[in-house]
Formats: sequence, C-alpha cells, structure tokens
Amino acid sequence: MKKYKILTTIILVIGLMMIFTSNEAKNLTKLVSNFSTLALNPNRKTEQYSICIDPGHQAKGNSETEQVGPNSGSYKAKVSSGTAGIATKKPEYELNLEASLKLKHILESRGYKVYMTRESHDVDISNKERAIFANEKKVDMVVRIHADGSDNTGVTGASILIPSKEGEYTSAIYEDSSSCAKYVNENMQNNGFKVNGVFERSDLTGFNWSQVPVVLIEMGFMSNYTEDQNMSSPQYQEKMMNSVADGLDNYFKNKK
Repeated sequence: MKKYKILTTIILVIGLMMIFTSNEAKNLTKLVSNFSTLALNPNRKTEQYSICIDPGHQAKGNSETEQVGPNSGSYKAKVSSGTAGIATKKPEYELNLEASLKLKHILESRGYKVYMTRESHDVDISNKERAIFANEKKVDMVVRIHADGSDNTGVTGASILIPSKEGEYTSAIYEDSSSCAKYVNENMQNNGFKVNGVFERSDLTGFNWSQVPVVLIEMGFMSNYTEDQNMSSPQYQEKMMNSVADGLDNYFKNKK
C-alpha cells in the first residue's frame, strides 16, 4: 500500500510538471491570476467602465477658429502645438502622447475599455472634435493629458483642471468631474507628486463641448529645468500615470 501511494505521488508530480510546461499552463496560470485579482477585489469590476484619453495638442497647430461652446458667440483657435521643454527641448505634444500611452497600457491592464483621441503626432483634431469623439463613445470619463509652461522658470508642480460648476455648458458634468479630480489629486500627492490644486475652468473648448465627465492633468512645468527632465523619464511617467489610474479606480469604486 505504501509503495502504491509513493508511485501515485510520483506519477502525479510528473503529470503536473508536464502540464505546467505546456501552453495550456500559461492559460491556466493567467486564469488563476485573474481569479485571484477578482477574489481580492470583488468590488472592482473595471471592465464595465470606458475611458477616453486625450493626449493634448499635436505636431502642427491649427489656428483656424471654432466655437468655445455650443451656440457660443466666442471663438478660439482649434488646437495649438503646445509648449516645449527648457532642458529636453521636447515638444509638449510628444510628452503628452508618451504619458498617455503609458496610461492606456495601465488602464487596459486593469480591465478598462480605453479610447484614444490620437496615437500619433501627425493629426489635425480640434479640441471640439476631441470632446465630440468622447461624447459619441459615451465614455464614463475623459482624461486629458497636458504639461504646463511659465515665464517663471522656478514654478513647479502638477495641476488638475475640471469644468466649472457655474459654467454655461458644464454644470451637468461638474460633480462627477470634481469627484474624480479629488481622488486623482489624493493619489498623486500620496505618491510624492506636488499638486498645486484642482482648478475650475469655463473657458476651455474641450470642456464646454463635453457631455461626459472630464479631468485635465497638467503633469508639471516644462519651463522648469528639473521638472522638464523628470517628466521625460519613463519611470517618472509610469509612476505618475499609475497615480492617475489609482485615482480613477477610487472614483469608480466609490461612484454612487
């Protein structure tokens, strides 16, 4: 009987070794991993949420004008090419896309459905068109990625912009936008990033045409030598975009 048990154990071990060296093992391992994640986070069903990421600007600005809001008598340039790094000389539109693609990868790995307004620099998409794109996709949140610039090279820190509570076009999306910004702000600060605050804006075309909640992340100042260098670091970008993703997780987890 004892020999029989030993023989059975050996056969079982060999069988398991063969299984876990096969392609099926990879699938099984992935399944177990996903199951473990769900078991540990039973309330985080991120696959039901969709997010639009808008990497700000583009290679060539478009100085043609468009209405800043529906039926508005005010007009602004459709889109600019943004600022550039004082140390890296990198154009803002390149930095924005680098960080946005990292955020896309992070969010998709967490189960979100992600739409991108652009994935290359050679595009011509106005701020109004970017907002309408997200509206048509009926996304749950828009995350716009930008970087700041200032004549004062000593100014540093990220900022979070949201639609105005009293805005003519944005009052309906203010509450959800503000709530999401609060969680993003908390997570960025908890991860060591300086955040100058959450600011309401009523003059941004991309906000005024949006029918879905939206937050805009100004990652930092490209006009500051050190911060410009930091923002071009893949590790720095990864850490910041993980903080943004954590904020989105918290927002959806606590969304009523």
